[in-house]
Amino acid sequence: MSIDPSAEIHGSAVVEEGAVIGPGCRIGPFCMVGSEVVLAENVVLKSHAVVTGWTEIGAGTEIFPFANIGDIPQDRKFAGERTRLIVGARNRIRESVTMNTGTEGGGGVTRVGDDGLFLAGAHVAHDAQVGDRVTMVNNASLAGHCIVEDDVIIGGLSGVHQFVRIGRGAIIGAVTMVTHDVIPYGLVMAPRGELQGLNLVGLKRKGVSREDITALRAAFQALAQGEGAFQDRARRLPETCGDSAYVREIADFVLAATDRSFLTPG
Repeated sequence: MSIDPSAEIHGSAVVEEGAVIGPGCRIGPFCMVGSEVVLAENVVLKSHAVVTGWTEIGAGTEIFPFANIGDIPQDRKFAGERTRLIVGARNRIRESVTMNTGTEGGGGVTRVGDDGLFLAGAHVAHDAQVGDRVTMVNNASLAGHCIVEDDVIIGGLSGVHQFVRIGRGAIIGAVTMVTHDVIPYGLVMAPRGELQGLNLVGLKRKGVSREDITALRAAFQALAQGEGAFQDRARRLPETCGDSAYVREIADFVLAATDRSFLTPG
């Protein structure tokens, strides 16, 4: 066990032999920290939080009561193999959030980036890859092997099917089931997940130029109404919608390898 002298650990907390507790950490009442857990500096565990498994928690992350971080995958194929969960810095993980380690068949690592906000009851399943500044609202759930890029918002009570990719800056409305890949900056709503437009509010808040937003609008229309298969329309985007890095990002995302089909504009 390695516990920095500056760490504060409540007397009722259980820290197993082998855990690494960094400088400035605060572990509250009735918390449990497993033997293979590494907490970087200034991690805060509020009362009754559980961090277990082969798990790393990045600096400044705060974990609220009754969260269970790093337990085994909820997958029938899991046979006890040694797999990991890596959580980045400055995340806020609210009450009753669950994040599981990976599986051997899925690469062995579940990964969460920096500066995320995971509201009460959210779930990150095995082998998911979650980017930076992701927000998952209350009871939103990611199934196994999902890829969620930076700056995505997933609304409350929404579910994302296994192997789905959600592109950077997309927003998923509340009470939505997402079973297909979502293009970067897409806006998805309705119970069965319909691609209804672009996340214009997010783009404007990010300070994206008017020229880029105009190009993105044109790209969305080309994807919705152009000729040929969806991938063919995406392949033509850089030529038909202007020299915008945002448009190229959408084209590259659509043309990349995927295990799911795409939500297409209605």
